[in-house]
Amino acid sequence: MLSLASPSSLKLLWALIPLLTAAAVVVVFVGPKASDFTLNSHFLGNYSSSRFENRDVVVESLEESRPDHSFNRTQVKNGEGHQINVTKAPISQRKYSDLKLLEADLIQARAAIKKAKDRNQTEDDPDYVPNGPMYWNPQVFHRSYMEMEKRFKIFVYEEGEPPVFHFGPCKHTYAIEGIFIQNMEVSHFRTFDPSKAHMFFLPFSVTMITQLIYVPESHEWTLMKNTASDYVNVIAQKHPYWNRSLGADHFMLACHDWGPEISSAIPNLYKNAIRALCNANTSEDFNPSRDVSIPEILLPGGTTRGLIGGPPPSQRPILVFYAGGVHGPIRPILLQHWENRTDPDVQIYKYLPKNVSYYGMMRKSRYCICPSGYEVASPRMVEGLYLGCVPVLIKDSYVIPFSDVLNWETFAVIVPVKDIPNLKEILMSISSRKYVEMQRRGIQMRRHFEVNSPPKRYDVFHMILHSIWLRRLNVRFHDDIEQGT
Repeated sequence: MLSLASPSSLKLLWALIPLLTAAAVVVVFVGPKASDFTLNSHFLGNYSSSRFENRDVVVESLEESRPDHSFNRTQVKNGEGHQINVTKAPISQRKYSDLKLLEADLIQARAAIKKAKDRNQTEDDPDYVPNGPMYWNPQVFHRSYMEMEKRFKIFVYEEGEPPVFHFGPCKHTYAIEGIFIQNMEVSHFRTFDPSKAHMFFLPFSVTMITQLIYVPESHEWTLMKNTASDYVNVIAQKHPYWNRSLGADHFMLACHDWGPEISSAIPNLYKNAIRALCNANTSEDFNPSRDVSIPEILLPGGTTRGLIGGPPPSQRPILVFYAGGVHGPIRPILLQHWENRTDPDVQIYKYLPKNVSYYGMMRKSRYCICPSGYEVASPRMVEGLYLGCVPVLIKDSYVIPFSDVLNWETFAVIVPVKDIPNLKEILMSISSRKYVEMQRRGIQMRRHFEVNSPPKRYDVFHMILHSIWLRRLNVRFHDDIEQGT
């Protein structure tokens, strides 16, 4: 495989790689607006019904969708203006591009998902049946998930060598990078035939780029950006798929805070591709109709062992808990109003006292505050779900992970920054019955954020894939390539 670790080799590749060619694929957005991009009653509302019922009629249905191909014989004018009969190849002899067949397959998926909107009950599933107000539309989510399992195929580029490529941290605040890359390499969603791929994955780790290439305290981003840019240019030179869509059917995944900035070095990645990011900040050009918000998960031991589970509500004497360093604009406000209070209900700390367990405090608390730091993501949100502590999100411009499927307001509390002085009043106004209901719902939603090895259905790996799948459903590609006609 090609090594991209050396700065000198990067500069050489940069000099040799030509400019990207013009796109041969027209990308058509067919889904709802960004504000409607949820699996609720709006989802797929703009999709037309499909005639595709099974893969055996794909070619026939494609033929019927083109009026000029409806008959085997037709009349056209020759160069002298005379009418002549032209016999077209029979339907069975015509060849359609791989892209057309992929799009036909996705039309079937869209039709099946849209049909699920009108059903009152979710289909049977031996493993798990989504149900309850925690989902915008459990029937539609379940149908979409099953269509993903049946159809979704991803091509993983093999260029590049570890540790920057095909590798990432698995025992870190940004552990989701390494975990996702590792699982994607062996996933049954992976295809080694790019002609069968709905999406193409760029397996580079922003965290490893920052650790191996960035010079500490230099504030110099050029080498890091060049590394990512040169990698995409290698892909564009060697394969036709990036240039074909200018990146619109490609995706990257980054949990490091610098993921959005490093991706900005590649204009078509920044503007066209799907960026799966922990730092899902709309004020920093995160686009929820195209990009994917992923959860930040801290795994000190590389697994969730010892991190899941907690006592019932009756054994949680503390109303609300937070402990963490002061950085960013929100935490100083929180500490200013609530640190060092004598109120036993409100346990807010900059630094925990000695011999006090952080996770132990979360297990004793009913609510756990999850404020933004310098960036919007925080592992506290997932830690709260793991330990049965209802998350209290205090963030600006944050797109919450999987919020196109999950209704977070049913199992978390969302507090505007301006209401921090009223924090206790807000939480005390939630009835005991409502709190118990939210805590129970959070425990049910926990499965969607759990890290498993190997991955299990509906866990965080599959929920990230499902978010990417939704955005792939939201576009159609037309290449106008048709052979034998």
